[in-house]
Parts: sequence; C-alpha cells; structure tokens
Amino acid sequence: MFLNNYETIYVLKPDITELVNLSIVNYYKVFIQAKGGQNILIQHRGRRHLSYNMKQYYDGIYIQINYQANGQLINLLEKSMRFNNNIVRYLTVKCDSPNTLNL
Repeated sequence: MFLNNYETIYVLKPDITELVNLSIVNYYKVFIQAKGGQNILIQHRGRRHLSYNMKQYYDGIYIQINYQANGQLINLLEKSMRFNNNIVRYLTVKCDSPNTLNL
C-alpha cells in the first residue's frame, strides 16, 4: 500500500498542564502507529500568540506531527481531534516530500 506524506498541526488550549500536553501528544503518536502510520516525527512548537481569538483564547500551544499514512487514517485522526476538548484548532496538509515544513 502506498503511503503519502502528511503534516498535522494542532493548537492546544494554553491553560492545560504539561502532563496533559504530553499525554495528548503520546495518544496521537500511538493512534497514528496503530492505524498504520510510519516515520512519525513530533515537534513541540511551543506557546504562541494567536492571530485572532479562538474559543476565547489568545494563546495556544502548537504541536506539529509529520508522518506517512493513507487517506483513511487522516479521516480518523481529524475526527478524533474534532471531539478532543483540549484541541482548539487543527490542520492536516499533504506534503510533496518528506521534508518538514516550518511555521
């Protein structure tokens, strides 16, 4: 099966603890691996000021995940993120090359 390169960036609420932050990151890493994703690279982009107010938050914690997967995994991943109350916003893009994009 052919796997495409994807990058998912999600923004966590700024008031969560470091323990919750790490548990969410580990959950999505295991989730991607369990659904057949490969070459997972996670980068903590840190707390940043948002360009506009999202769900009454002015700051957010940015996490970037680069991985190889199929399109079905993307649907499952985004559905899971949609129902996670600690995630303010998320975006997945298909990359042409395995190189990481920089914010």
